[in-house]
Amino acid sequence: MATTSISSAANKLVDQPPSSPLLKKTANSSAAHLSFFNSSISLQKLSLSAGSKSLNPRSFAVANVLVKESEVVTRSRDSDPAVKSTKPTILVSEKLGEAGLDLLRGFGDVECLYNLSPEELCSKIAECDALIVRSGTKVTRQVFEAAKGKLKVVGRAGVGIDNVDLQAATEFGCLVVNAPTANTIAAAEHGIALLAGMARNVAQADASMKAGKWQRNKYVGVSLVGKTLAVMGFGKVGSEVARRAKGLGMHVISHDPYAPADRARALGVDLVSFDEAVSRADFVSLHMPLTPTTNKIFNDKTFSKMKKGVRIINVARGGVIDEDALVRALDNGTVAQAALDVFTKEPPAADSKLVQHENVTVTPHLGASTKEAQEGVAVEIAEAVVGALRGELSATAVNAPMVPPEVLSELAPYVILAEKLGRLAVQLVAGGSGIQSVKVVYSSCRDPDNMDTRLLRAMITKGIIEPISDAHINLVNADFTAKQKGLRISEERVVVDSSPDAPIESIQVQVSNVGSKFASALLDNGNISVEGKVKDGIPHLTRVGPFSVDVSLEGSLILCRQVDQPGMIGQVGNILGGSNVNVSFMSVGRTAKRVKAIMAIGVDEEPDKETLNKIGEVSAIDEFVFLDL
Repeated sequence: MATTSISSAANKLVDQPPSSPLLKKTANSSAAHLSFFNSSISLQKLSLSAGSKSLNPRSFAVANVLVKESEVVTRSRDSDPAVKSTKPTILVSEKLGEAGLDLLRGFGDVECLYNLSPEELCSKIAECDALIVRSGTKVTRQVFEAAKGKLKVVGRAGVGIDNVDLQAATEFGCLVVNAPTANTIAAAEHGIALLAGMARNVAQADASMKAGKWQRNKYVGVSLVGKTLAVMGFGKVGSEVARRAKGLGMHVISHDPYAPADRARALGVDLVSFDEAVSRADFVSLHMPLTPTTNKIFNDKTFSKMKKGVRIINVARGGVIDEDALVRALDNGTVAQAALDVFTKEPPAADSKLVQHENVTVTPHLGASTKEAQEGVAVEIAEAVVGALRGELSATAVNAPMVPPEVLSELAPYVILAEKLGRLAVQLVAGGSGIQSVKVVYSSCRDPDNMDTRLLRAMITKGIIEPISDAHINLVNADFTAKQKGLRISEERVVVDSSPDAPIESIQVQVSNVGSKFASALLDNGNISVEGKVKDGIPHLTRVGPFSVDVSLEGSLILCRQVDQPGMIGQVGNILGGSNVNVSFMSVGRTAKRVKAIMAIGVDEEPDKETLNKIGEVSAIDEFVFLDL
């Protein structure tokens, strides 16, 4: 048995020497290392099978090639001019700071071509090994197709990657990196500037005076001292906004499902639920990512829970606000003022009711627009791109983990199982509980020292974090991202008597120190626990808490704890059938005859609320939960 914690694994992830176990199976020379040059392999292109079942690679793909260091040649500037340069070509399609350009020129041939049309970009990209963009260049599937496999890395000079087709990048073996840290302070400062400017009507008063008016009584503001600020998202920018707001004498609360409570307490910030944050706040500052969960999360329903006269600041992502709902809230006085730097569509329409509203202050996405931030972003993205072209692992990579194909082919079905178990575990956590500690137990007949589980740990991290975050998790950034979010993942390897043909007998994921939406998922130690196996190449859920089940992890899942009595399967099946919800499988596990049992039901469609309520009304059902896989 061996235990590895994230604290010891993270550093190994970033710097893999040639002698690493990851490379032993594929490297014939001590000089071999992982590189993105010359070729790529995606999971979709690998022929993977387990038994007679073909595997669905899902969205987790690989882009790597193993080459000898001697095969990666770069010429110095004073090389023989008669020899054609073999330096990588780096295309910069939007303005980048000189410090970053100097770094790039020291490694490759840099071309700065701005304002390219989509057609011009597609025409040029086949000559390029790397592309660096900001938010204005759309790197679409057509761009990757036009590159014909030559493009090795796309660098996004900034945080958001909405303008890059990640799925296409992964399919074509192209790494995508971003620069997530350099503009943190600039974005936080802009948030505070909008907060203070809005409170004192600075923009409106300025426009009034320039129109020849003197309207002191009209532009009476509000004080910040003693007011409650809700910081929605306590990541890098959100925590810096909180720090500055405390200095202005504000009381700061925050909602973030992953923020460590101790880090928040150190800044004098109280972590609260979403509903409590929006209902208590005098000011609401948005710093959350745009995900399917957060899309238009600030809507009519959310505004109805707020204090009358609340003020809203958004320097995060425009899509988290339903802009039509915000206009209605402004018109009826629920929201007194809004200060916005981002919009659902950028630039917004010139006649936008929101932009033109007299109680709204707007700026054209200036969050990162300081000289210092621009230089910092340029250096950060240049270092990431050069590192990727050298074949180095990058903590800012947002796709394409690098792993030997033979290791991947063996672990492929377990990769899917690991992500599914992570997704199940996080959905079982009760609202408001921040996940900080996860334990993963691998059971195998193999020597624990010969098990490389980094890929599986990355997928469990992916399953836990991605459903409520904009982070894109892979082998490269899994440990780094988990550390940032205060998530500690420990691993335990248990030797069992099982088939030597299978690398792993089972995987168990335990989440500690949290509440559960489904009490039956709790072990005696209070941990949420889910366990699974791979059977005939298909991932299966085999245990929930202390209850044994056997269900294929496909579609969606309903778990019910019930009295163990006849007719329960029929009752629930009839309810689902009456709502035209197709049941793909059912499994019942119990602790003792005629006592309590767990029924696991696989469904092809998500039941509506009325159908789920009917299931909950069955007298013999103690509790149930719907889980989206």
